[in-house]
Amino acid sequence: MDRRSFLTKASVGGVAAVGAATLAAPVIAQDAPAITWRCASGFPKSLDTIYGAAETMARYVSEATNGKFVIQVFPAGELVPGLEAAEAAAAGSVEMAHTAAYYDWGKDPTNALGTTVPFGLNYRQMNAWLYHGGGIDMLNEFFNANRKLQYLPAGNTGVQMGGWYRKEITSLADMQGLKMRIGGFGGSIIAKLGVVPQQLAGGDIYPALEKGTIDAAEFVGPYDDEKLGFNKVAPFYYYPGWWEGGPTLSAMINLDQWNALPADYQSILKTACEAANSNMMAMYDWRNVTALKSLVANGAQLRPFPADVMAAAFEAANATYAEISATNANFKKIYESQAAFKRDAYLWAQIAEYNYDVFMMGQQQAGKL
Repeated sequence: MDRRSFLTKASVGGVAAVGAATLAAPVIAQDAPAITWRCASGFPKSLDTIYGAAETMARYVSEATNGKFVIQVFPAGELVPGLEAAEAAAAGSVEMAHTAAYYDWGKDPTNALGTTVPFGLNYRQMNAWLYHGGGIDMLNEFFNANRKLQYLPAGNTGVQMGGWYRKEITSLADMQGLKMRIGGFGGSIIAKLGVVPQQLAGGDIYPALEKGTIDAAEFVGPYDDEKLGFNKVAPFYYYPGWWEGGPTLSAMINLDQWNALPADYQSILKTACEAANSNMMAMYDWRNVTALKSLVANGAQLRPFPADVMAAAFEAANATYAEISATNANFKKIYESQAAFKRDAYLWAQIAEYNYDVFMMGQQQAGKL
């Protein structure tokens, strides 16, 4: 065979091989089912970092399936009220929700353990427990059996701030009778310190603070808080938000819809939620820095909670968990698993991580960074 003949035949063969590979791709794609789901968010679009986690998840799913698996995200109130998103998914009104499991703590406090409880795990600890400590499986044992939902972590704010106060808090006595916008499990604990919890939507907080209808309000952290201008009417900005140490948002999926998904789509959705979980925290770490500097420049006065406030809240939380655990086996099992890991996690955290951060913070304060 001469060289020209070989090259001609080789070229034809190469084209044929490339053609076969090209033709094979659509055949594989055709085997993947076309699925469209609706995801009811528990949050408005204005909370772009929180709401955006669901959009991030949906985009990754679509890209990984070449547009075959589409998840349409709807903001709170468009399909169902934000606080009812998980219930809508459980009922099958929508295929899934992106929300905070602790919104339903009043139905069963075990729900809160899928997000956070006061003095609970921080962001990194929560992820470690969820992904490697059996947390996802334990939570799904509860959610599958009791709510017909599949739980996947899908976002976190990290430790939140302790809120905005019209007057300075110098001791536990200053908390007595304080009317504070705070809901959920945290509200039930802070009430034991003499605070009067108030339930208010985000848009109603500013006018209530301005008029003195409430004395204080917690929301999220610098990036989200700055948008609402709280520093103009309640200048004292306290930390830390001990009731929100590492609040995990989640995809709450109708169990029948989850079980009907092909295994590869389940894997893709799991991976997309995990990516959204990491991405949301990174966005807050980036955005909170600029927002906090801006807030302080515009009058916010940072204050740590007094030691007696923190101690009283911690004792009240532990007493509450003991009371619930005495009558709720599901709560007891999951809470004790988290608590056991928390003890060991802080043993490790105070060695390398803590000392590195303390040293570097000293360099920052000395203007050397």
